[in-house]
Amino acid sequence: MKHVIITFILLALIGCKDSKTQDTKKESVEQSTEIHNEHIAQDASGVYANAWTSEIQLNDGNKWQANAETNEGVLKMKKSIKEQTTNSLQDYYQLAEQLNIDKNYVVKNCTMKGASHDNLHVWLLPLMEKIEVLSEAKSIEDAAKLKQSITENINAYSNYFE
Repeated sequence: MKHVIITFILLALIGCKDSKTQDTKKESVEQSTEIHNEHIAQDASGVYANAWTSEIQLNDGNKWQANAETNEGVLKMKKSIKEQTTNSLQDYYQLAEQLNIDKNYVVKNCTMKGASHDNLHVWLLPLMEKIEVLSEAKSIEDAAKLKQSITENINAYSNYFE
């Protein structure tokens, strides 16, 4: 009988502990979700800027030599920006999808090495983030701002690479 009582007490303690753990986990998930959503909102507001321009460097005052495929991919992005109509959110989503395809072409076919490659990443990583945020834009106003920032990013490529 003594063992049965001890077993029930242990089960009750474990059950209470699991309940508290589940409540703690639920609160933790809710807090993580709030922090994540807050972080996304902050990123979205910062993504419009082109802060990367303060990080990128020239090759002793000259442009970096890029491989032909990278240059071709950037030209594809310029063409996509120019030709895709953007009158609705769906149009912006289609633009983001096409830009993602064009960007993937650059990534897949890049053969650059060393400092030129490092500086390409300084240019490319913020562009990738902008394309991702464009694909999730919630308003035409935000999408238009992102498109403008993406256009500036893509057009600046020729300031640093040839």
